[in-house]
Amino acid sequence: MHERPSAPASWRVALPHSAAAVPVARALVRTALAELEHGADSDTAELLTAELVANAVEHTAGDAPIELVVKLLPTGCTVEVHDPDPAPPGNLTRPAQRRPDPWQEHGRGLLLIRALSASCGHRPTASGKAVWFRLPVVPRQRQRQPRWRPRPAS
Repeated sequence: MHERPSAPASWRVALPHSAAAVPVARALVRTALAELEHGADSDTAELLTAELVANAVEHTAGDAPIELVVKLLPTGCTVEVHDPDPAPPGNLTRPAQRRPDPWQEHGRGLLLIRALSASCGHRPTASGKAVWFRLPVVPRQRQRQPRWRPRPAS
């Protein structure tokens, strides 16, 4: 059963500037959504979080930690990844000039974030930038009642 949290909850966690941060970030988001029985789509939240963290690790220099911020609200969740590079991410908020090459391993992360999130963006921070996405609460499926009822046998 997915119940909306009655009050906002948030987490801020420093992650290592390495590929090891990706599975840790996925696990943190999965745990946050499950523990509060939050109604946002956990699979999508994990996937998009992994993309943001992987991009931060791959496209920022140095070994300064990356910060993961998860905010759970009654209307949905917001996930932010903070990194030390002030440069905005490529084509996050505008379509790419060309489609990703289907034979290449890279080039689909920002496309996934744009396509699967309710909204996404980036903003400058005092130490670099924050890249974020939002997911809405998914309504519980109502049990459907059949429109017809069988007649009693006579």
